[in-house]
Amino acid sequence: MLKTRFTEMFGVEVPITCGGMTRVGKAELIAAVANAGALGFLTALTPGSPEKLVAEIKKTRDLTDKPFGINLTILPSINPIPYDEYRQVICESGCKVVETAGNNPQPHLPAFKAAGVKVIHKCVTARHAVKAESIGVDCVSIDGFECAGHPGEEDIGGLVLFPVTTAKLKIPVIASGGIADARGLVAALALGCEGANMGTRFMATKEAPIHEKVKQALV
Repeated sequence: MLKTRFTEMFGVEVPITCGGMTRVGKAELIAAVANAGALGFLTALTPGSPEKLVAEIKKTRDLTDKPFGINLTILPSINPIPYDEYRQVICESGCKVVETAGNNPQPHLPAFKAAGVKVIHKCVTARHAVKAESIGVDCVSIDGFECAGHPGEEDIGGLVLFPVTTAKLKIPVIASGGIADARGLVAALALGCEGANMGTRFMATKEAPIHEKVKQALV
């Protein structure tokens, strides 16, 4: 076990998360992450509807009794996405942590807080992280430009972004982008973060629902 404010806040054994990955963050992978002592996130939009998300949460619970969370990525869409319905599912699911990304989570915070759900918000700049703290999120995941998901348009790498952000915030910060092993985690901790978020690294696991040739290319 490795204790930080992050592990104490979310009840996990190691300060590592498997961040939300659309089409990849499914029950088998997230349950395996949880059983290993880390914190994984189902992706709310992957199943295809709020009702199917309920089933995916149940499937995950059948595979683990450890904590896991749900990612809710809030992006504009030509076809409106029922974010309020997904939020309600999350609040009623019993999961105690949500990872928000893509847009300002403020409209959703009152409902999450009322349901006792802690919020980790993904940010790509220190100023966005400061704003996230000011509106009441519990933790920030700061994404350096090495991040494979939504790195933003600032082109700032984690080596610069991580210490700048942790110096400005009082809430826990986890590092994201370019981390794949223990060396990256230790570096993140040295730069002031309370843990590390990984995505691509977890794609190279037997539980990840992607083609074996992609996994071999990653390895």
